[in-house]
Amino acid sequence: MPFDFITIGDPTIDTLIAIHDAEIRCELKQKENCVMCIEYGEKLPVDGIEQKTAGNAMNVAIGGARLGLKTAFYGIVGADMRGEVIRRALKKDGVKLKYLVTDKKNNTNASTVISFQGERTILVYHAPRDYRLPRLPKTRWVYYTSVGKNHGQLNNDVIKYVQKIGAKLAYNPGTYQMLAGSASVKKVAALCEIMFVNKQETERIFGDGAGIMQLLHKLHQGGVRIAVITDGVNGSYASDGQQAWHMPMYPYPAKERTGAGDSYATGFVAARAYGVDVPTAMKWGSANSASVVLMVGPQDGLLTKKAIEAWIYNPKCRNIGPKLLKPSRR
Repeated sequence: MPFDFITIGDPTIDTLIAIHDAEIRCELKQKENCVMCIEYGEKLPVDGIEQKTAGNAMNVAIGGARLGLKTAFYGIVGADMRGEVIRRALKKDGVKLKYLVTDKKNNTNASTVISFQGERTILVYHAPRDYRLPRLPKTRWVYYTSVGKNHGQLNNDVIKYVQKIGAKLAYNPGTYQMLAGSASVKKVAALCEIMFVNKQETERIFGDGAGIMQLLHKLHQGGVRIAVITDGVNGSYASDGQQAWHMPMYPYPAKERTGAGDSYATGFVAARAYGVDVPTAMKWGSANSASVVLMVGPQDGLLTKKAIEAWIYNPKCRNIGPKLLKPSRR
């Protein structure tokens, strides 16, 4: 039987550290280009430390499975305890492990997440990998996201696979994919049913200074059918090429923001897989994200389909929804 959803990307183990003794300095009053400052060379107390399974593709795989999609995952782990923890977590949520590869030469990826005042800064380590897409079965949706260096051949493999089976591709480029340059990102984007990027990443691809409508338009020009731009506390924007919407965040205080973007994308793609329209898909994504940031780590707050629908229609959220944006005059 074919799958509903296959995610492709690196899993990792996050070490989450909460601190209170830091200072934020920004260039502008709008809190842009901010840096977090801590005392150099000092031993600093922390408020808490936890370890969680993570990684964009793993977060989305577990999220998709919880939302009722038949889900498989392609990624690479080391032959170590961290890799075993990742296997157990995927299995627990019903994600098929057949395509999870073990690298006997290199360790499992790891990240350190520093949480301060509800926002997070992530130090990312990707082990060297030889990415070779296995013979994957048919699926309705493919979600391709963060991998390490030397992923050029994997880009080609994903493109060929999606074209061969006629799947819909959702793409959220990670750190090293962005560092590979805009040409590499645009090559995959040209095949996208949905592309997820944050505002800063979009400006990096297409140049600074453009407004949201111009950035959405440029994504469509690159071949993306449904363009989604997330903008932190300002919410999210989505366009189907004909209309565009802005969705504010649901009014819940964030405890820790790791996984906010992944959970949004999971809810959005799952909604589309169930045949839901774009504005409602934005609600699904926002509800899933709001639930995740109430907890520590990127997976504990991921919702079921029934729970997402309950979030959307609860008294605190039911009057909050996407607003249609006016076309740009430029």
